[in-house]
Amino acid sequence: MNQSDVIRVLIADDHPIFGEALAKSLGDEPDITVVGHARNGREALELFRQYQPDVTLMDLRMPEVEGVSAITAIRAEFDQARIIVLTIYDTEEDIYRTLRAGAKGYLLKGAETDELLAAIRSVHSGQQYFVSTVIEKLAERTQRLSSQELSERELEVIRLMVTGKSNQQISTDLNITERTVKFHINKIFSKLNVNDRTQAVIVALKRGIASL
Repeated sequence: MNQSDVIRVLIADDHPIFGEALAKSLGDEPDITVVGHARNGREALELFRQYQPDVTLMDLRMPEVEGVSAITAIRAEFDQARIIVLTIYDTEEDIYRTLRAGAKGYLLKGAETDELLAAIRSVHSGQQYFVSTVIEKLAERTQRLSSQELSERELEVIRLMVTGKSNQQISTDLNITERTVKFHINKIFSKLNVNDRTQAVIVALKRGIASL
């Protein structure tokens, strides 16, 4: 096999044991070579600049710079970058944010090796690769009316609510009045179809709108 036919892969994952095992598994394939292993999103961007890999496997939850921000930064400099998200998280919000950032594939870490290899080869060839559960969750989101989507300010409010902050604390953090906070909370209740803060927090966590 010619060197030009080998798929050069960059791994971005903050778990060293998983990353090393993944690199070894991929290295056993004659048409794949691992060029680097980033431990956080900042390193992912630096190593991408250095190696400009054919395919990048990107975790979502990483220190310093998280996965979606890393994807956005890489794609801003290299618009042809082919990035596959490889994570344990499959919430609707995670999926939506990664696709909006420009990811070409989305796999869970429990996927079989054959499926991961198929994803790498498919994305390398210019295709996208998403498992059926991801497609279903994305379809559910796109079917919602735009009026049901939370605004950027409402997202800020609900994420502070998840941390247990009161209306007064949210008001201080966002530099808005308590009356405005209450207005946004009522809009959140309406859009999430809930009646109180507890229900709103549960729905937000379930959908991946916010995390603990």
